[in-house]
Amino acid sequence: MKDSWEERKKALENEYFHKKERELIEKMKHETEERLVREYCKGRCPKCGDQIEPMTFREVPLDCCPGCGGIWLGPKDLKVLAEKDHRTWFDLWFRQGEESVAQGEN
Repeated sequence: MKDSWEERKKALENEYFHKKERELIEKMKHETEERLVREYCKGRCPKCGDQIEPMTFREVPLDCCPGCGGIWLGPKDLKVLAEKDHRTWFDLWFRQGEESVAQGEN
C-alpha cells in the first residue's frame, strides 16, 4: 500500500512540474514573438507596414506614413498637442469630423 501512495505522490509532483514547465515555455514563446514583431516593425507603419518618416508639428515629433497617410503619435504627444493651442487646431480637427458627418446626412 505504501508503494501505491508514493507512486501517486510522484505522479502528482510530475504533473505539477510538467504544467509549470509548459506555462514557462508558452510565456517564453510569447515574449520572443513580441520581441521579433517589435524588431521587425521598428520604424514601420502599424497600419500598412511602409517605412515611416519623422516629422515635427508644433514642435512635437510625429511619425508620418507616406503610404497610407497615417500620423503616429508617441504616448504623450496628443496631450502635448492639445495643451499647445487647443482652441484653434484641436477644435477644428474635431469639428471637421462633425461637419463631414453632418454633410453626409444631408
